[in-house]
Amino acid sequence: MMMDPAHSTIGSEEADTRDLQKNNFADADAQPHQEARRVNNDPRAGKQKGNQPRRDRRDVHGWVVLDKPIGMTSTQAVAVLKRLFNAKRAGHAGTLDPLASGGLPIALGEATKTVPFVMDGRKRYRFTVCWGEERDTDDIEGKVTATSDQRPTREAIEALLPRFTGVIEQVPPRYSAIKVQGERAYDLARDGQVVELAPRPVEIHHLTLVDQPDSDRAVFEAECGKGTYVRALARDMGRILGTFGHICALRRTLVGPFGENDMIPLDQLEALCDRAASGEGSLADALMPVETALDDIPALAVTRADAARLHRGQAVLLRGRDAPTSSGTVYVTVAGRLLALAEVGNGEIIPKRVFNLTGLTASTGRNERN
Repeated sequence: MMMDPAHSTIGSEEADTRDLQKNNFADADAQPHQEARRVNNDPRAGKQKGNQPRRDRRDVHGWVVLDKPIGMTSTQAVAVLKRLFNAKRAGHAGTLDPLASGGLPIALGEATKTVPFVMDGRKRYRFTVCWGEERDTDDIEGKVTATSDQRPTREAIEALLPRFTGVIEQVPPRYSAIKVQGERAYDLARDGQVVELAPRPVEIHHLTLVDQPDSDRAVFEAECGKGTYVRALARDMGRILGTFGHICALRRTLVGPFGENDMIPLDQLEALCDRAASGEGSLADALMPVETALDDIPALAVTRADAARLHRGQAVLLRGRDAPTSSGTVYVTVAGRLLALAEVGNGEIIPKRVFNLTGLTASTGRNERN
């Protein structure tokens, strides 16, 4: 058995939720898709047309990092990709607001088992704060609740940034997916109820001022950990600077191991779908391997005999001079193919999640990262 060294990951505007434990995700703020097992021949069609025959959804396994356009919800994006690939299962790794663009990693098939590893990674955002107005949603879509004629100088902004770097206490926006006595905060806020959310610790690794086009706007880049709300950053900076602020533009450029080089615009995906339908290409070209989400944990190669035991859910004893001495989570491969997520400890490998990658998977070339 050979263990590869761990790889580092980098990479939320929306707080990642812990209640997503199933394989079939739809949205951090919604229930999993409950779609019919059969769909129209046209994978992009939203409704059945006439008496056209329908076909079974298929097994598709891998990641697609959609460059989400402004105006589309995360739930809509998942539904679109599920239709494009005619896939049985799909879900995303962290909500991206409709007003935001950028990286929305979408897991298909067995990749949904690796979603928590992406959600736990760092995120990077480029965002614009408009000064002089605070809004109830902390972004441009909300109602104005306070105004100010004061505008911060570049020097004042830069002097403030260290206060928002490191582990800080942050009060989430009232319009967020956080549950309050079993109800989503944004549902309560929309019903006119007063929502009081407690501050909680979040980690901001980097926060820089990258541009100040005019006195009304400032452009920032932030790299932060799980659960951080960029909207709350804009709100809190505005208050401390003696004015008010809200997000008026937002783009996510990094989610866990997925960066801008991995993103694919929706129109390119649709064009690839058209070419694949005519036999000129394959949708596998748009997929990244399931194990891409596991870049920050070690890989452990096993023999085919041991792989058979792990596939049946049985533990495997570690033996021989090549047996790893470390413990913890690993992903197991056999003949270069992903087999399972497992725990190593007490001299054995204990399988936790076994993968069945029968069906459409990423093209061979996508195994090499850009």
